[in-house]
Amino acid sequence: MSIPRILIIAGSDSGGGAGIQADIKTVTMLGGHAMTAITAITAQNTLGVTGVHAVPVEMVLAQIDAVVSDIGVDAVKIGMIGSADTAHAVAGRLEALDVPIVFDPVMVATSGSVLADAETIAAFERLMDLASVVTPNLDELAVLGGREAVLAHGCHLAEKGGHAEGPQIHDQLFAPNGERVTQLIAKRFDTDDTHGTGCTFASALACGLGAGLSVAEAFEQAVRFVRIALLSAPGLGQGHGPIGHALGVVPFDEIEG
Repeated sequence: MSIPRILIIAGSDSGGGAGIQADIKTVTMLGGHAMTAITAITAQNTLGVTGVHAVPVEMVLAQIDAVVSDIGVDAVKIGMIGSADTAHAVAGRLEALDVPIVFDPVMVATSGSVLADAETIAAFERLMDLASVVTPNLDELAVLGGREAVLAHGCHLAEKGGHAEGPQIHDQLFAPNGERVTQLIAKRFDTDDTHGTGCTFASALACGLGAGLSVAEAFEQAVRFVRIALLSAPGLGQGHGPIGHALGVVPFDEIEG
């Protein structure tokens, strides 16, 4: 049996809605095998982040090396990176891998908590140089210098429209030459249960690429997965609740015997 092996380099969310936890659920639901290199441990829930503890750079690299040397990797997803030193070290390791890399330039949590300082954001340049696709929301895209600045790194850009105004969401995929590859326009859902949408989208995209889908196909699958998960949100917590990664089903219940 062939299964896409997805290495996720990101932070842990104790509330289970975003970060490594959302990534593992997403990759599993889409038929992949999720492996992790945890960059930071956060204490957070639907109301916000109350603590962040960065994992030492050497340990982040040790996790990557352990996975690559034994199991192998078909695609990489990078989320919360933790520090500028970690960003540069991870970039150095990933230069040796010839696989699709999806970079979600996490800067601020859904609750508004800052997850990357100015030095770390500056180090994102090296990760964008390596990325196959970069997946910022509109606020993050502005901090990175806009569409042309991101595409100048030679990557695709998944320009997510969830932070825009209006009754519809425009999600667009651009090629490195600036050509729009595809655009998905859909109704905006009126919900506060959006915690983890960015992490989920990027992991879904990486899983699709690791499974051999084209960038456009993986993009469309990722958008669809997030939208169904939004509709399946379990309504947990008092703030921005998690989306429903299980899509409203219990997979085990579908197995007979």
